[in-house]
Amino acid sequence: MNSINRRSVLLAGLGAAGTGLLAACSSDTSNSPALLSPSGSQVARTEKKRTSTGRVHRLNLTAAPATLDLGGGITAKSWAFSGRAPGKEIRISAGDTLAAELSNQLPGQTTTSLHWHGIALRSDMDGVPPLTQTGVRAGSAFTYRFIADAPGTYFFHPHVGVQLDRGLYAPLIVEDPREPLGYDDEWVVVLDDWLDGVTGTPDEAFAELRQGMGAMDMGGSGDASTPSASAGSSGHDMGHMGGMDMGGAGMDATTSSPSASASASAEDGMPMRFMLMGATSELLGGDAGDVEYPYHLINGRVPAAPAVYTGKPGRRVRLRIINAGADTAYRVALGGHQLTVTHTDGFPVEHQQADSLLIGMGERYDVLVTLGDGVFPLVALAEGKNASGMALVRTGSGSAPKPTVRPAELDGVIVTAAQLHAADDVRLDEKKAGRVHRIELTGSMAKYDWSIDGRRYDMADPTANPLLVEEGERVRLDFVNTSDMWHPMHLHGHTYQLGSTGPRKDTTIVLPRKTVSVVFDADNPGQWMLHCHNAYHGEAGMMAVVAYGA
Repeated sequence: MNSINRRSVLLAGLGAAGTGLLAACSSDTSNSPALLSPSGSQVARTEKKRTSTGRVHRLNLTAAPATLDLGGGITAKSWAFSGRAPGKEIRISAGDTLAAELSNQLPGQTTTSLHWHGIALRSDMDGVPPLTQTGVRAGSAFTYRFIADAPGTYFFHPHVGVQLDRGLYAPLIVEDPREPLGYDDEWVVVLDDWLDGVTGTPDEAFAELRQGMGAMDMGGSGDASTPSASAGSSGHDMGHMGGMDMGGAGMDATTSSPSASASASAEDGMPMRFMLMGATSELLGGDAGDVEYPYHLINGRVPAAPAVYTGKPGRRVRLRIINAGADTAYRVALGGHQLTVTHTDGFPVEHQQADSLLIGMGERYDVLVTLGDGVFPLVALAEGKNASGMALVRTGSGSAPKPTVRPAELDGVIVTAAQLHAADDVRLDEKKAGRVHRIELTGSMAKYDWSIDGRRYDMADPTANPLLVEEGERVRLDFVNTSDMWHPMHLHGHTYQLGSTGPRKDTTIVLPRKTVSVVFDADNPGQWMLHCHNAYHGEAGMMAVVAYGA
């Protein structure tokens, strides 16, 4: 995939923002299949079938440069909505219509968009330039209007370049008017890995990563053009440099100052500013991530000056946890408490007890906790990265724990999506898949050539090599990870089910050298992205299009 700069030039040349303008784009070959337009009659027909309350929520979102206060005297120059990150939460009820005007006040010729992550909405409102719309040009505005008919925990962010790794994101909560859960309060918890305006920009990080391991000086240990055997074909495990001690109860997990983990060196001997070395995790199957972040945030704050939830002992609170990060999976625990997992990616699951959760980028989990008396750390351990974020739950007197605290629950019962089961009312009925697509996840750190089926997504030909489906089909996707890196795979416009009884999700972790099969019903016509939600893997090319045939 192209860099943000090239993409901005491409989109600026496509004209003013709008929907459906690129619907007919495809390879100019006689074998190119005819595809449904993102703004065609079938899309409009499906939108009319959605259950609607008739209520319309109108709001304005201005994307602009901002100096953000991360707490503890730390500021970062970034981009954000209305000068804050996360942006202000949007909360509506299932069946309501959202009419959100995006005003692009970003610098230069920067285009942007809004993707409503996890929402099964109409295709032309999905916010994916140049597939479903042209990018919103600097100085211009575009209104996203759609019915959100599925309750759940969602969020929104740009789908241009690596803008996700700036401050342009916010929660979107769709409430259930017939909410079956009983609880006293809610707390929305947004996790994020942060470098923008501190050590550089996401575009600079991506430019460095694109050099791959083959461009690095490995300190004379071998041919710099070929990763050492210890690094693996995709990873960069250099003898646990800066890696996580899986048994380290005394591990220093502070992020109140930039990480001091080992850095790589480029061919000219200059230090690599962004590439993280030695990040390893058993939970993630080895290599934990590519990017070294100076801070890990919970609700926009560093552990030295944490966000605080104030409540009362004995109250039952619903935590809606969103991983808005670009390169980091988090292991999340609330010290002194057990979690009851109730939802993942907006859909209910059979309730399961956990001490901690593993949450990949783009995933969301809802949990219930009954609050104890005192001051408790909510810790998001950056899995395999020797760092963490922290917020506080305060229900009584007591001093705050140190920013480096590591609750015992982090090493207790750890729940992942693979251990969950869909609730009866959302479980798909048993049905043979009418179509199966094998999705091979390919690439390596050697060349940073992340791709699907060995092909990098081409922004200049956005509907080339589509994964075809037909409306009404049961579709199975077999994610076959042939790489040595884990990938959180996200499908737009639909929720799939893991296996025959697993949870309903739109984003799921596929571990290295493993296969995960998911099924969904093709009930939302249009053109939809399928991609790794590691922002840097997706931008490198690990994207494809799931398209309905005309």
